[in-house]
Amino acid sequence: MSIKSVLALLMWCCAALASAAQVAGVVAQASGPLTARSPNGAVRQLKLQSEVESGDTLATAAGAWATVRFIDNSELTLKPGTAIVVEQFSFDGDKPEADRAAFTLVKGGLRSLSGLLGKRNKEKFAMKTPSATIGIRGTTFFLEYLTGRGDADPSPGLEPGLHVHVSAGGISLVNEAGQFQYDPGQFGFIKNNVTKPVKMFANPGMQFAPPASFGEADTLKP
Repeated sequence: MSIKSVLALLMWCCAALASAAQVAGVVAQASGPLTARSPNGAVRQLKLQSEVESGDTLATAAGAWATVRFIDNSELTLKPGTAIVVEQFSFDGDKPEADRAAFTLVKGGLRSLSGLLGKRNKEKFAMKTPSATIGIRGTTFFLEYLTGRGDADPSPGLEPGLHVHVSAGGISLVNEAGQFQYDPGQFGFIKNNVTKPVKMFANPGMQFAPPASFGEADTLKP
């Protein structure tokens, strides 16, 4: 093999490694079908200990719950009928400047538990939704985004739009109407990206009750 061919092969290998998706976490708990769609459109079935990569769109089937534990020990627990994009997740214990956690909730509901990234670089966390982008202050929070078009497992009585609840810490929401804060114990509703949020101190009907096999954790009962 010529030197030119060897160099070309090395360049190809380097490019392939650079383009490989970064492992963001693993499936820590699952009850029912969970899939991941990569940016190239390939769909794979996930099970316990399956790897989740940056760029994956995760989707739980009707009746299915799942918890993804990320490499910084943060967690997302997904309700049935949820779709969320792991836009980017990077964490290195020795390189805090490279921290990045970016998600897009397309539909459905979840509980988010902050990990090491959220504790040392909370400004590097962003959860986008059609109604607002959410930032954290070292937090456990709940989201439910209802599209109003055949949501798989909606909490009864909730309007289409984004519903939020903060269990610990705090969150900020930003949309075209401004920036808003939510503190522990508060609930909220944001209809769309141009409306101000409604703040409440009683549960308007949000529900979040994973199977008992998922263990002890914050839940929501109306």
